[in-house]
Amino acid sequence: MGSDHVCLSPRFPLSQASSQQLKFTTSDSCDRIKDEFQFLQAQYHSLKLECDKLASEKSEMQRHYIMYYEMSYGLNIEMHKQFTNWISPNICEKGSAFFW
Repeated sequence: MGSDHVCLSPRFPLSQASSQQLKFTTSDSCDRIKDEFQFLQAQYHSLKLECDKLASEKSEMQRHYIMYYEMSYGLNIEMHKQFTNWISPNICEKGSAFFW
């Protein structure tokens, strides 16, 4: 085996140039991994904030939906009561005129 091969086995010692190149490559790789990890952490944090914001907006929209639903239901009941109160006397008047 020549000295241009990189081998980590104790039987085949690294030349000093290969050792320096390996250290530089390892250090460089660690730096790139660290940078990418920090980027991913920042991206995760940003996405988490966005998710929390959307969850809050969802809760607010659900609250508004329930409020509008209750108002609509109450209005529907009130209109039904008024219609029933309006139609009952009219039917009675017309019915009594028919029978008398």
